[in-house]
Amino acid sequence: MKKTLAWAATLATVAACTLGAALPAVAADATTPAAVTSAVSATAFDTSRLSPEAKALADQILAKLPADWQQHRDAAIAKYGIHDTQWAGIRDSVIDPGDYQCQATALRDYQQGLLTGADPGLLFLLSLLGAPDMPTYDALFFGSESKSDTFGANGEYTNQLTSEGKDLKRFWDIDSADIQIVPMHGGDLFSSPERLARVISLMYGIPETNKDTALFLAHLIGHLINLDPVLQGGNNPIFTFNAFAFTEKHSPNPVGVSDRIVVGDGILQGMSALGLGDTAPRAILAHEFGHQVQFADGLTASRLTGPEATRRVELMADAYGTYFLTHSRGEALNAKRLLDSEKSFYMVGDCGFSSPGHHGTPNQRFAASAWAASVADNAANQGHILPSLAFDALFEAKLPDLVKPDAAN
Repeated sequence: MKKTLAWAATLATVAACTLGAALPAVAADATTPAAVTSAVSATAFDTSRLSPEAKALADQILAKLPADWQQHRDAAIAKYGIHDTQWAGIRDSVIDPGDYQCQATALRDYQQGLLTGADPGLLFLLSLLGAPDMPTYDALFFGSESKSDTFGANGEYTNQLTSEGKDLKRFWDIDSADIQIVPMHGGDLFSSPERLARVISLMYGIPETNKDTALFLAHLIGHLINLDPVLQGGNNPIFTFNAFAFTEKHSPNPVGVSDRIVVGDGILQGMSALGLGDTAPRAILAHEFGHQVQFADGLTASRLTGPEATRRVELMADAYGTYFLTHSRGEALNAKRLLDSEKSFYMVGDCGFSSPGHHGTPNQRFAASAWAASVADNAANQGHILPSLAFDALFEAKLPDLVKPDAAN
């Protein structure tokens, strides 16, 4: 299990289905569970390391928190299936590189620059408080699809992703009417004490009868975020560098959250910074919708275990996504151009080759996409869309070839 003492480890953003088991509430793209360790307690945190202004805020927050707030924080992560995704796993390796084995990638280089110059003491405090999780909680539990939604820090992906979402729902043969595609924004949340208060209530177990406490904490945490200009009032991409799919299908204890796909501003900014802004956002959304197809068709479980189980689910989602993107009745993208772009996209890095959350090596992910593109391109009837279960049957037969060892793994 990854340590969770550093900033991004508590960015334990949703996802659990890819562990290969039927979980109560599952989201896709999970790596290892990131339950925040209780070894670091509020009483152990030395606020004297902070600037005078930050120390004053921290002392007020720690004095106001419920006695059992850390237990509630940890329990909420476990209860709601909030785990770190492939993106957060890479993010963890940036924050605390001594804990991870990972080759250097352009994505890691980009992420290393996001917190350059930030106050490490303040980052540690915010991590302890679970502040990096808060945009995820907000989007997951309180977000909803709306005509007023925007995608991207400046709304630059709104038209593209909104249109693609509609196309995905028309393309696949599952009941997708209730699937919502929800944006995740950091600055909007941290600038709204009312919104932040309801997230804090959920995370810390503050009852409805004590709303004033949650609102007070929200104001203080908002001030903390604004103390360091590197954090950009919560608009730093590190807060929202994520995308995931979520469902409560078959959950014994549903909490009333609709099926959804959440796309953070940070992941879109990162892909743009790497020169992948044209294709990667579409590939991310198509991949996450592939998980919704899996949820609907009951395809997440298998006889495989550990990394092999997760890899199967993720490679299948890659295949579903690419089939849609290259199909004449999907996005109809040029297969060669798409695959060239996806080759770069997959090289951003998956460090956990032996992790239960391993998504597949770059070569394996590319192979899954190339195979899916060939299924679309070589079809005798270009206008025919394979039923999702028929596509899965083809994928299952092809999977042993897709995961064969190769020198680049």
